[in-house]
Order: sequence, then structure tokens, then C-alpha cells
Amino acid sequence: MKLERIIAVRTSKTVYRDGELCIKVFGDDYAKSRILAEAATHAKIEETGLDVPKILEVTKTEGKWAIVSEFIAGKTIERLMDEEPEKRGEYMSRFVDAQIRINSTKARGLAKLKERIEESLFEAGLSSATLYDLHMKLESLPQGDKVCHGDFAPSNLIACGDGRDCAVDWSRAAQGSPEADAARTYLLFWLNGEIDGAEEYLELYCAKSGLPKSAVQAWIPLRAAERLAAGRAEEAEFLRHWTNVADYE
Repeated sequence: MKLERIIAVRTSKTVYRDGELCIKVFGDDYAKSRILAEAATHAKIEETGLDVPKILEVTKTEGKWAIVSEFIAGKTIERLMDEEPEKRGEYMSRFVDAQIRINSTKARGLAKLKERIEESLFEAGLSSATLYDLHMKLESLPQGDKVCHGDFAPSNLIACGDGRDCAVDWSRAAQGSPEADAARTYLLFWLNGEIDGAEEYLELYCAKSGLPKSAVQAWIPLRAAERLAAGRAEEAEFLRHWTNVADYE
């Protein structure tokens, strides 16, 4: 494998392309258990029949752990929106349709989203009162048994030349409620500075899925706290604002 052409850089990981291969190389601070768990999660998503790249192997390259998968040729929905702003509505609709397909699918053996969120609350550095409110809110929400991508943004959906839309980056996939996945995506639009886009997305997702907007909004404080626990200093003030449960009662 040749690690020459970088196609993405993330915290503690770099993604390369080598011909028809996509190679995600992890930093030394990534535990082997996390890397193997990510590959296993992706494999479970593959088994659902959703349009995703196939995992080919988990290996070591230049002394670092790596996950090797198919390279998916095409442009991301994010890039298409930037290149053809006059078609933004069309691409947003395509994006939402893809997420609804994902959120309508069941997968066995995935981590439970509510359990993952509950664990993250203790790491978010919130006040005891806010933590209590969030726990009570989480208890009141449905467990759900559908696939939640966990990081579904226009940058993670590739429009393939054969008409398929292929979702990538399944490291945070879990089993849960579609509303929770939509709440995460809503926050991702905000974090990307697309406030109008966030509202456009939410209106369209709820219209197409038939879910009430309030059902998605109920998850926003919890998904904000979960993201806050990741410790990204530049996002902390914004995310703390969104953890106020009372705003969504």
C-alpha cells in the first residue's frame, strides 16, 4: 500500500487513497480495541445491505494500525452543494432521503445509542443540575432499534456515478431512534456555520419522515452534551448553550 495521496485528515487519523483502496491510518494514541470495534461496526452496517464501502482488511502499515476499504469514487453532497448552489434544495432532499433510508434500517449487534450517550454525560463537565435534567430527559426518550449513523453530514455522503449515494465514516454508528440521529445532524449543520441550512434540513427531514419537529428537538441537548464530552475547546461554549433541557420542554 502506498500512503502518498491524502484525501482527508481527522483528529488522530489520516485517510489515504491508493488506487481502488481507501486506507484510514490511526495515530499511536488510538487503542487497538477502538480500531477493531470500528471495523466490526462497519461490517455490521455492510450486512444490512445499505450502500457503504466494503471493509477489506484491518492491518498495520508503517507501524500504525489501519482499516482498508473500497475507495468510493464520486463527489460528496457537500461539494455538489458548493459547486451548484442553484441545486442546493435538490441535493438537500437527496441527503435527507439517504438518511431516512439509513434510519429505517435495523442492524443486529450495534452499540445502543442511549447507553453511549449516558456514558458521555459524565465526561461533559456539566453542572450537577444540568446533568440531572439531561439524565431525566434521556430516561423519557425511546430506545429505538434503527441504524443511526452518528455523524451524518453532507461531507459523509458520496454521490456515485452509478446513481447510488454511498454513506461513509461509520465509526459512530449505533442502534437507536431516528430522531436522535437527526438531532446530531442538525447540530453538525450549526457547528459548520450553516444556521439556515440546519433549519432547512430539520424542516425537510420531519416532512419526509413524518416525525414531529419536537421529537427531534428533544434529543438536541443530549447530543450536544455527547459532543461536548469529546473535549473540542472551540465548540464548548456553543454546545453548553444547547444542553439546556428547559429550552425544549
